[in-house]
Amino acid sequence: MFRELNPLLHSELRLAVMSLLISVEEADFVYIRQQTGATAGNLSVQIDKLSKAGYVEVTKTFKGKMPCTLCKITPQGVDAFEEYVEALKTYIVK
Repeated sequence: MFRELNPLLHSELRLAVMSLLISVEEADFVYIRQQTGATAGNLSVQIDKLSKAGYVEVTKTFKGKMPCTLCKITPQGVDAFEEYVEALKTYIVK
């Protein structure tokens, strides 16, 4: 009856990051940090985990002289997020 939830996405912060990225083409680190309220260190660790899983593509660049980290959800990340949402629906009793 209940489907297993992806443990990588079941983390509140990683799920928040994926939820933000699913609705935009890409987002910079500062935007994601502001939207999630996470500390820079914690967010960096969680994005790294998503990147290593192949769910998020990270590009480091510059805006003028300032470093800029851009994050983009990958097709594999979209699939994982959609599967997570479908699995979550099995826990909702109608």
